Amino acid sequence: MKNIFRFKHFEVDQINCAMKINTDGVLLGAIAAHENPARILDIGTGTGVIALMLAQRFPKAQVHAVEIDEQASATAGGNFRNSVFNERLTNENIPIEQYRNSERFDLIVTNPPFFVNDYKNAEPKKEIARHASRTFFDDLLAKVNDLLSEDGCFWFVLPIKQSEYVVAKGEELGLFPQQIVKLRSDDVKPEFRRIVCLGMQKSTLLEEDFIIYESEKKYTKAYEDLLKDFFLAY
Repeated sequence: MKNIFRFKHFEVDQINCAMKINTDGVLLGAIAAHENPARILDIGTGTGVIALMLAQRFPKAQVHAVEIDEQASATAGGNFRNSVFNERLTNENIPIEQYRNSERFDLIVTNPPFFVNDYKNAEPKKEIARHASRTFFDDLLAKVNDLLSEDGCFWFVLPIKQSEYVVAKGEELGLFPQQIVKLRSDDVKPEFRRIVCLGMQKSTLLEEDFIIYESEKKYTKAYEDLLKDFFLAY
């Protein structure tokens, strides 16, 4: 079936999801880290692929996902139920601003919408998935600040301009940059995305470049090594 994306240990149905599986998401799912997370939250889970990747990487963690789009949430829920990790995965159809939980999370991840001041998409589902309101990132950070454990990590992927805003706003709330991975298509092109980790503890910032292509249509060894536990091709 054309909507099914098969990984080594799970499958992802992408039906009724405006934003399909993409490079940003799978890299975030493979890079986001915490020493020993007991509870993980995926904000805006979409197809559920990042939550599934984290469930595979952290076999002792309970993984919860929230998704604002009703149909995408239903698809993610089906993907969770059909996976071998189903007992550790839960899903809720709710905007993150309305989400309530008495327990805190050790690892929070999001591949959020990022077009704030751009033209809106004519397709409503893609508008929800790709476009954020002017206060979205402020609201997101406030919620993360409430939900993150003291030694927790908040990981996100965004274009450079938006990531710089989130880092600056996060520092105002006491969420400090721990690590920044600068995504580049090849060793010539400039970075186009950043995967960032924020935490409540101040520490030495680690920065690194991550190059995706060695040449046209040929991935770097670093890319293949990072995703070899997930993709059937490696």
